[in-house]
Amino acid sequence: MSPVPLSSPPSPRRRQLLQAGALLAAGAALPGCEKAPRTLEGGFAGIDMERGHALREMLQKGTLPEPAVVRRAQVIIAGGGVAGLAAARALRLAGVEDFALLELEDQAGGNSRGGMVGGIACPMGAHYLPVPGDDASEVQDLLEELGLRQRVAGRWRYDERHLCHSPQERLYFQGEWQEGLLPVQGVGEATLAQYRRFSERVDALSKAARFTMPMSKAFADGKRPLSPTHQALDALSFAAWLTQEGLDDAHLRWYLDYCCRDDYGAGTERVSAWAGIHYFASRHGFHAPGDTGSDDREGVLTWPEGNGWLTQRLAVPLREGGQLATGSSVLRITEGRHGVEVDALNHASGNVERWQAPRCVVALPVFLAARVVRNPPAFVTETAKRLSWAPWLVANIHIDAPLTDRAGAAPAWDNVLYADANPGGLGYVDAGHQRLDPRPAPTVLTYYQALGDVPDGRQQLATQPWSHWAQAALQALTGPHPDLAQRATRIDITRYGHAMSIPTPGLLGWLHQPDRYKAPGRRVRLASGERVAVLPTPATARLAFAHSDWSGYSVFEEAFTRGHMAGLLASG
Repeated sequence: MSPVPLSSPPSPRRRQLLQAGALLAAGAALPGCEKAPRTLEGGFAGIDMERGHALREMLQKGTLPEPAVVRRAQVIIAGGGVAGLAAARALRLAGVEDFALLELEDQAGGNSRGGMVGGIACPMGAHYLPVPGDDASEVQDLLEELGLRQRVAGRWRYDERHLCHSPQERLYFQGEWQEGLLPVQGVGEATLAQYRRFSERVDALSKAARFTMPMSKAFADGKRPLSPTHQALDALSFAAWLTQEGLDDAHLRWYLDYCCRDDYGAGTERVSAWAGIHYFASRHGFHAPGDTGSDDREGVLTWPEGNGWLTQRLAVPLREGGQLATGSSVLRITEGRHGVEVDALNHASGNVERWQAPRCVVALPVFLAARVVRNPPAFVTETAKRLSWAPWLVANIHIDAPLTDRAGAAPAWDNVLYADANPGGLGYVDAGHQRLDPRPAPTVLTYYQALGDVPDGRQQLATQPWSHWAQAALQALTGPHPDLAQRATRIDITRYGHAMSIPTPGLLGWLHQPDRYKAPGRRVRLASGERVAVLPTPATARLAFAHSDWSGYSVFEEAFTRGHMAGLLASG
């Protein structure tokens, strides 16, 4: 990778920093003491897009190499994202140890992986997990297993070391920072009135229909049709619904558009009204300024490496047990009367390996499942045609000292720019926020850019050099941090061509047609002796499909629950 020379912008008058550590660091950047322009190092990291494109070309040719070796197991898991890792854990809970998980990349975790830049852990994708509600009981069990959740004096308590430290979030709005992400500083009464109106509508819709996280819990038997409320919301875009409701305030619209891009990869014009309401109703609701319940909100679990902290711990027992095969591209899955054959390219040896097993969990994005499953069922191919995916970019910016800050709220974990000039820009999180050491130190700022609304966003990801994305991120953050170019030492860019499916209008109704779901007529017995129910899962006789795509959008709770249920289904 070629280094990129940066020229520092003129240094404005320095404001007093909001933290003592940042004040010490700022002394070196006073007028007359600016650093000389530095050479910025960086490159692409994490996702090997060329490997994925090579797989696509191989599949398009139609003729695959013959296998050099044949291996056998009781279950094969194709795909090592959150769903695949959850399926592996479910198999182990059910007493099944004879399985193999095949993952394209060199590290399991999908879009919930972590990395290192300049020796500092940082996320390469998803960076937090809201404290799960009771509908996400499978995720709650995982957190208890990992020691993050325990019962104390009859109440569940989370380890405070893993809860996001205060201050949690702030917004760069009208030239200074304000607490929280909803624009409130200096807005008029008309804006506040629309905030209250939207809060009332979310509350009313929450009472009219059930919104759950994961959303499959709202349709647990797989037979009930969507409620009239769900059908009406699924029929139109969120933007159209807001217009229909007379909610046209620019500040409210910006905030709701940001929320959709943050969770779904695209804005209110593309996502359904169901998805827009679900964002709030399935978790903490929407709280207008002054609402009495505004302080009763969920906590957020986060780590320097983001949700990579979770996926690393899910992967450890698989590596130790020899059940995790990374660098293995699944080429073909063939379902027969007596078993399943999975052909995979081992990138280290260059050989094709054939795996034979009675069952397979297909924990792949639906568009890929439709390509690699031989003679795929109609519900897979039709769903692949209906889904659309948002490209996503993560820029990890290593800085050598705390940045000069604009006036207002103190530096937070999540730092968002109102009307970010960078298309799809979502702001940044500070990988060093959870540190308990108050002394100034280098850190990594993880800047996110959702490209679901950017024309040819996926093509741009594949063709633009890393320096293009690095410079765009730096330029976007120069307003709130004028000395960023002086402090940045390296930027690593992670690209996701198909980061997440977008919950477009009509998708909810399509995904919840009951004829494609399978559930055993009995509870599954775990190794502990406990018998647990399995939610209806997209499946054939020997294939169980597990991916957040089957929920229509990508969050940890959805992927984990889908994988857990598919693993239980495949266990016996």
